[in-house]
Amino acid sequence: MKYSIIFSGALAFAVSAALGPLVIPALHKLKFGQNIRDDGPQSHLKKQGTPTMGGVMFLAGILVAGIVFGFRYPRIWPVLFMTAGFGVVGFIDDYRKVVKHRSEGLTPREKLVLQFLLTAVFAWYVVTQIGTSTILPFIGEVEVPVWLFVPVLFLAVMGTDNGTNLTDGLDGLCSSVTVVVAVFLTLVSALYGGQIEPVCSAVAGALMGFLLYNAYPAKVFMGDTGSLALGGFVSAAAFMMKIPVFIILFGFIYLAEVVSDLLQFAYFRKTHGKRLFRMAPIHHHFELGGWSETRVVTVFTIVTVIACAAAFLAL
Repeated sequence: MKYSIIFSGALAFAVSAALGPLVIPALHKLKFGQNIRDDGPQSHLKKQGTPTMGGVMFLAGILVAGIVFGFRYPRIWPVLFMTAGFGVVGFIDDYRKVVKHRSEGLTPREKLVLQFLLTAVFAWYVVTQIGTSTILPFIGEVEVPVWLFVPVLFLAVMGTDNGTNLTDGLDGLCSSVTVVVAVFLTLVSALYGGQIEPVCSAVAGALMGFLLYNAYPAKVFMGDTGSLALGGFVSAAAFMMKIPVFIILFGFIYLAEVVSDLLQFAYFRKTHGKRLFRMAPIHHHFELGGWSETRVVTVFTIVTVIACAAAFLAL
C-alpha cells in the first residue's frame, strides 16, 4: 500500500514537472494565451497572454500513474474516466477561447450537456456497482433511496466542478487547495479501504509538479482543461468512497467560491446593481480588499487543511 502511494505520486510528479519545459514553450508558440477580463482586478491585466491549457501537464501525470496502477486497483478506472472526461470538456472550452480569442468558450448549454452525459455514465456505474449507501458525518453509513441518491449525485458533481473552476482564479490557488484535498482523499482511501489511493496520490503529485510553473508569478495557467478535470476527480473519488456529503467539509473553499458567486448574482439582481462582495468569486473580494495573491492562496490553503482535518474527525 505504501509503495503504491509513494510510487504513484512520484511518477505523476515526474511526468508533470518534466512536461513543463516542453508544453509551456509550445503553448507560447501556438499563442494559446489567456484572455483576461477587463472588469477584473487591474493587477491581473499584466497576465494577459500567459499560456493557458497547462492542465494537460498534470492531467498527463495523473493518467500515466493511474493507468500503471489501474489494473491492480480497478476502482481507479471510474475516477480516471471522470477526471479525463471533464478534462476533455475543459480542453474543448479552452481551445475555443484561445482560437477564437473570446472569453466564452463553450456555451453554457454545450458545457452542461457534456457534463451531464459524463455524470450520467458515472451515476449508472455507482448505482449498479458501488451502491447508494452514504457515510454521514459523525453518524456512519446509511442507505439512500435511488430516487434521492441520483439527483444528489448530479448536484454534487456539477457543484464541485463549478467550484474547482471558480477557484482557478489566482496563481496557484486551485492547485494548492486541491493538493491538500488529494492528500486527504489518499489517506481516507488508504485507511478505510477505498482502493483508489494510487490515483489520489497521483493527483497530489501531479499538482505539485505543476505548481513549479503555476505558483506566483505563474508561467502557465491550468485553464478549464485542468480545473474541470480536478472537479471530476474530487467528486468521483468522494462517491467511490461513499463520502460525497463530506465534500461540504473538505471542499469548503470550492463551496465558498460557488456560494459567493451565486449570492453576488442574486443580490445584484435583487438590488438592481448593488454588490454584496467587492467582486465574486470570493478570492477576488479579498484581493480587492488589499490582500496579495500569495496571501489569499496561503490563507485558503490553510483553511483547506483545517477543513480536511475536520472532515477526517467526522468520519
